[in-house]
Amino acid sequence: MARRMTLFLLMALIAVVMLYPISFMVQTSLRSDEQYRTGAGYSLGSWRALFATLPVADLMLNSTLVCVSALLLILVVSVPAGFAFAKLSYPGSAVLLTAIIACAMVPVQSLVLPEFANLARIGLVNNYLGAILVYAALGTPFATFLMTVYFRALPDELLEAGVIDGLGYGQIFLRIGVPLSLPAVATVVVLQFIQIWCDLLVGLLFLQTPGLRTITTGLGVLASGRVTDVPVLMAGATLSAIPAVLAYLLLQRFLVRGLTVGVSK
Repeated sequence: MARRMTLFLLMALIAVVMLYPISFMVQTSLRSDEQYRTGAGYSLGSWRALFATLPVADLMLNSTLVCVSALLLILVVSVPAGFAFAKLSYPGSAVLLTAIIACAMVPVQSLVLPEFANLARIGLVNNYLGAILVYAALGTPFATFLMTVYFRALPDELLEAGVIDGLGYGQIFLRIGVPLSLPAVATVVVLQFIQIWCDLLVGLLFLQTPGLRTITTGLGVLASGRVTDVPVLMAGATLSAIPAVLAYLLLQRFLVRGLTVGVSK
């Protein structure tokens, strides 16, 4: 009983620590700058100022375009790659998988500048395609590793049954592998969506033109002014956080299964 109570209190403390910044953000967004300074009263003035200051709809649309495109590219590469690493035997597969995992361990900050220089030479800076390729390159190694671990946990008997029925490896992948891998795919989608949607560094470097900015980049530029209106900034942060929170809430039931599969093996 004492152990359960201690665990409950610890989890409650962690929940308070995690939820307080969100509570502060939402509460501050519902105040004007004067109300924020005095700590009394609520209004929607900061939200009106946000939509008057930034082209919020365009920024959200840009973020959606970049996120969805990068996610599709990550899935197109990582899902079949994970299946191949897990279920197909060919020379050098272990070395190649190790190299891919090693790429996931390289800090993002050490990669973006060389990528910026290379993409600038071929005209992909200030271009949606450049940002999409960078996000896909940064997310694919981890997604491939996760898909490989998931496919390894699937029984080989299912694939052997497909071979006996006369299916090729491509058909086995599409008819058996892909439907069974949906929890892992959902995990990749949630984690990479949150990562890409909330990213600031890549957006600042590769989408510098105002018309191409994402919502996070737009808020970053708004916060870089000489005088920062904190309630307006919190209103933008609240709006920016909504899609990531919704993605997590809609797909959270897949996360534990997708992240823990194969742990006992």
